[in-house]
Amino acid sequence: MFLSRLGRGTFAVAVLGVTAAACGGDPSDEAFTPRLTTEAPADDPPADTTTTVAAPESTTAPSTTTPGGTPVTWQRVSLGFVSAYVLARDGEAAVVDTGVAGSAADVAAALEMLGLGWNAVGHVILTHSHGDHVGSVGEVLTQAATATGYAGAADIPQITSPRELVAVSDGDTVFGLQIVATPGHTPGHVSVFDSPGRLLVAGDALNGTDAMGGESGGVAGANPQFTADLVAADDSVRKLASLDVDTILFGHGEPVVGGAADKLAELAASI
Repeated sequence: MFLSRLGRGTFAVAVLGVTAAACGGDPSDEAFTPRLTTEAPADDPPADTTTTVAAPESTTAPSTTTPGGTPVTWQRVSLGFVSAYVLARDGEAAVVDTGVAGSAADVAAALEMLGLGWNAVGHVILTHSHGDHVGSVGEVLTQAATATGYAGAADIPQITSPRELVAVSDGDTVFGLQIVATPGHTPGHVSVFDSPGRLLVAGDALNGTDAMGGESGGVAGANPQFTADLVAADDSVRKLASLDVDTILFGHGEPVVGGAADKLAELAASI
């Protein structure tokens, strides 16, 4: 398992028996001391309920409507040590990351939990090029035959895809979602922000603290063991802290649902 900066999560999901190295390569046996967030405030909103399905286990979290548009409804696809996400709005869906190879059936189950199928998927957004996040891009884009795939320009050459990926950059909009350039973990890393729902899908620009063996519910930065440029990654943390975020979905670790802005601001101030 890879290490990071730690905290407290909100969702209970089943581990599906996947045993693999953490993002970016084989984990090292050498321990390091991560920079941590402090314990969550006592008045944090309570955790959402957990929806259990046979395989995979996913958690549906409908957002509360806020001014400026209709928030997405999201479904987590838990693949053990890594997660992908399905974001749905008005009968259409975007898949953010595709997990390790062989994960298309898990993504399909998440779509089904939202009452959707592959024909609803118009967009597949890849946060970065590491294999645990793009391993099933071929399967997913084959099943979602009309979907467009997207990734940061600097990461596209490292991604094998059945059709050409569209390069996205800071400030672009896909499916009403804001693309936020968050380089550091990889040169072309991007995060995805749904402003109406105050929802951030952070990829590996941020991590849930429980993913490294700590208590769940906090926000940690990019894992130094697998990060190309830690200085740039820390700058990306500070950039994300400027967003009006309430919920953060990580590639690794339990989502933080409610009160995420304070935890992210605390992390940004500590680096």
